[in-house]
Amino acid sequence: MPAFGVLVLLAGAFLPIMDFFITNVALPSIDTSLHASAPSLQLVIAGYGVAYAALLVLGGRLGDRYGRHRLFLAALIGFVLASLVCGLAPSVGLLIAARIIQGATAALLVPQVLATFHHTLEGERKARALALYGATSGIAAVVGQLVGGLLVSADIAGASWRPIFLVNVPIGLMVLLVAARIVPATRSEHPVGIDLPGTVLFAATLVALLVPLTEGHSLGWPWWTWLLLALAVALGTLAYGVENRAERRGEVPLLPPSLLRLPSMSRGLVMVLAFSIGFGAFMFVFALTVQDGLHADALHGGLAILPMALLFFAGSVLAPRLISRFGRAAMSAGAVLQLAGLAWLVATLLVDWPHVSLWAMAAPLALAGAGQSMLFAGLFRSVLADVPAHLGGIGSGALITLQQSGLALGVATLGTLYIGLAPRGTSHAFAVVESVHMGIVALLAVGVAALPRFTQAASDVLVAEA
Repeated sequence: MPAFGVLVLLAGAFLPIMDFFITNVALPSIDTSLHASAPSLQLVIAGYGVAYAALLVLGGRLGDRYGRHRLFLAALIGFVLASLVCGLAPSVGLLIAARIIQGATAALLVPQVLATFHHTLEGERKARALALYGATSGIAAVVGQLVGGLLVSADIAGASWRPIFLVNVPIGLMVLLVAARIVPATRSEHPVGIDLPGTVLFAATLVALLVPLTEGHSLGWPWWTWLLLALAVALGTLAYGVENRAERRGEVPLLPPSLLRLPSMSRGLVMVLAFSIGFGAFMFVFALTVQDGLHADALHGGLAILPMALLFFAGSVLAPRLISRFGRAAMSAGAVLQLAGLAWLVATLLVDWPHVSLWAMAAPLALAGAGQSMLFAGLFRSVLADVPAHLGGIGSGALITLQQSGLALGVATLGTLYIGLAPRGTSHAFAVVESVHMGIVALLAVGVAALPRFTQAASDVLVAEA
């Protein structure tokens, strides 16, 4: 696959990831325009996130069976159409329904990117593509809030929040036209059937977990949220048992337990989940701190995060070479840099509050972005290191599911902690949440020792074995 094909696939993955975050800055405008209730506004975000997370693994499986190129194009068409409906929605009910469809099509689209990389690239080219995907994931989160702030503040043709969805239409169509011509068609040489029981149980488990965690705080934690959390545990246990029995019968379940027991998968996925919880929480509480605490508008709130985005991208470009040369030590060094940047940012807010300028936060944000890019790139590379090529879609689907679930869990848990502490002081609430985040990063700095080696020699062995 040519280098331009890699960029086209990354562009296709960028839009769905960005759309999870771009809506945050537009919620007040959506409220004003559509007269939405607080729970309805939560569902605008939660509906997308739950559908996205619940169907990601199925998206990987369908790509393996029916062709990744074909499914990528079909899902991109669906995503563009759903974005158009979101942008034109006359009511919050239709907006929520379109967001659910948008999330579902995103779940079918994104796994095809990683699976195509895994199937068509080798050696350093594969490592570089995976690192760029990690960069795309992180930058899409940051750019989502930046672009959202720009578009909402611009109020193009009096359209208020609607351009944040409509912008997907021309970009998606351009990606579609180019991808149809230059992205290679691939599929698994050993396609397997659709695991209907596993798919239903897995999706039900995620819905039962993420819906109460997302909606519970705004609704005051009614009894049914606790019932759903208990049901999530029961469904998860049942799903694991069903998948185990299916694999013992010689079938290939939705999430093969043997695949999850691979050291690179089991250890890497736990660390990706932890990283994503911290990152999702940071993006949420930083936006609230800047806009509610420092009284910046949506535009300046988005611009505040720009230094992190720039250094995240620059670090991700350098990450493959550094990780191949220095191995896991490069990931640990990245975690230490991120930890230093976060500590510096917290100290700046506590000392200068409430007279904190955006310039004062630029350097610590840049340092944190550079560090987390190295850690993030290594984690993505680790998870897929031992996955056989014919299971690439399943492996990549599991990876992105854990990432997406972690983002939602971060907002639901640490975000709820922030909201509870904010009335006592915004800077104090931010410092408490980021202390937990820094604890996660410190554990990751030590935990990378349990991951596969990433020196060039080790990478060659892993590629040969795959």
